[in-house]
Amino acid sequence: MIEQHDEPDLLRDQFRQLIRYRVLIVAGVVIGLLGGAVLALSGADKYVATSEITVRAATVNPFATGATPDKILNMGSERQTAASGVVAERAAKALGQPEAATELLANLQVTNPPQTTALDFAYTGRSPREAAARANALTQAYLDNRQQQTASSITIMVNGYKTQLDPLVKASEALRKQIEKQKDPSSVATNTNAQTNLLGRISELNGNISELKALDTTSGNVIRTAVPPTSAAGLGLPMALGLGLAVGIAIGLLAAWVRLVFDPAARSDSDVARALRAPVLGTLPRVRDSREPAPLLALDNTESRLAEAYRSVAFRLAYDQRFADRRRLLVVAPRGSSETATAVSVNLAASFAETGMEVLLIEADLRTPTLADRLRSGDGTRPAWARTPSVGDGGWPAGHQISVDAGESGSFDLVPGRRVRNVARALTSVPATRLISEADAPKSAVIVHAPAVLAYADALALVDRVDGVLVVCDPREVHRADLERVRELISGAGGTVLGAVLHSSGNTGFTLPWRRNEDRTAPLPVAPAEDAGSAPVSTTADLLEAVLPEPERSPVS
Repeated sequence: MIEQHDEPDLLRDQFRQLIRYRVLIVAGVVIGLLGGAVLALSGADKYVATSEITVRAATVNPFATGATPDKILNMGSERQTAASGVVAERAAKALGQPEAATELLANLQVTNPPQTTALDFAYTGRSPREAAARANALTQAYLDNRQQQTASSITIMVNGYKTQLDPLVKASEALRKQIEKQKDPSSVATNTNAQTNLLGRISELNGNISELKALDTTSGNVIRTAVPPTSAAGLGLPMALGLGLAVGIAIGLLAAWVRLVFDPAARSDSDVARALRAPVLGTLPRVRDSREPAPLLALDNTESRLAEAYRSVAFRLAYDQRFADRRRLLVVAPRGSSETATAVSVNLAASFAETGMEVLLIEADLRTPTLADRLRSGDGTRPAWARTPSVGDGGWPAGHQISVDAGESGSFDLVPGRRVRNVARALTSVPATRLISEADAPKSAVIVHAPAVLAYADALALVDRVDGVLVVCDPREVHRADLERVRELISGAGGTVLGAVLHSSGNTGFTLPWRRNEDRTAPLPVAPAEDAGSAPVSTTADLLEAVLPEPERSPVS
């Protein structure tokens, strides 16, 4: 059964997967720091000076009731006028720099606080004095421009009233002269009424003209004058770098998360367990590269961490009821090289032999058999069947069952692989079936090593005879879809995935899942020797000897 994780475990697992993309995270941090540095340096030589004014409309009596200009002012239009080219040109002329109008307009920012008739002028300059001088010049230019527009509007309106007034004055004067000459009372009365109407209209126009001339054309008041700023406008180098670091980490984590989402590889133990629906029995650690290849048989050194790790995997298999019932194990890789799967199968055979079991290791890789060379390199001796060419028709198996010396672990029998003309026929032959059935004998076990499942169908031809399958893979090189397909193929062929052993490419040593964060140099506990001349016996080996002979064992998830 697959171990169920709670929410904190899932979050920790996802975080561990994210930090594996260190290149993306570091790239995000570098980009953030560079952006913060650019932001700090770009504002290091810029200074912002601000001024503020209140805009007012022309009125006869600013203190009269209802004389507030809020109802007749459109502050949006006033803000656009303040940031217009007309104001910038007027300010440039006032500064004596007519050619600087475009620069003034580019560095000016005008804002209007909500629910107010105020305008804030902010100018960004290369020096504090320049910023203050230009901010004040732009402010005064806006006020002068607005006052000039108001005065111009008043002049135009007064001239319009005068244009209407002059004909009325002339008509009134003509009626007055007619009244003086006329003797008829009715005619005099009619002309007098007409003159009265004209005089009323003339009085009204004169009143409008007088009111316009009495208007206060003050366009606004300066409530804050721009002064030279004491510091640059930027955030400062420490703050900008801190902000850039935070943004860079966020960018890096986002990029890593996107990469993780679209990464088809099985990046963690939980991914492998979910894809295979079987537990991870061990994980191969990263070891330093060595020019000399690692020995195939790690159990020669009883105190080595690698030897104890293999014994621990065998111990977990021994407690799995599915393996204990039939004691048959097929060790395969999903695809690619099977070198690590070969090492796992040999050392598991030695681990079981160490407990006193009769173990038969079958090399079912009949396409590229390499176990002979690896055993020679690992044990230092070359078996007789490797030195002397075999005789016969070249079939497999041909009765060549060799006893392999596993050092202090004892010995186990080996049926080496051999190139044949028809691999499928050899794997499904009666002699091959008879070999695998040797596990039916008491205190015996059969371990079969076959080529990668997705490369050839050789392993699937043996699944119905072996039942239990151990998958050996590199989670960074195999896709989750491949593992799911391996599980489906094995289940469809009538077998069961007992678990998985993970590794990194090129490594043959591993640590168990619960020891992954511990010191990798420390070996597992070793029982003390009875006397100085006897070899130490590992604790795991003692447990295996106590467990394996028992007929009843509960499966381990």
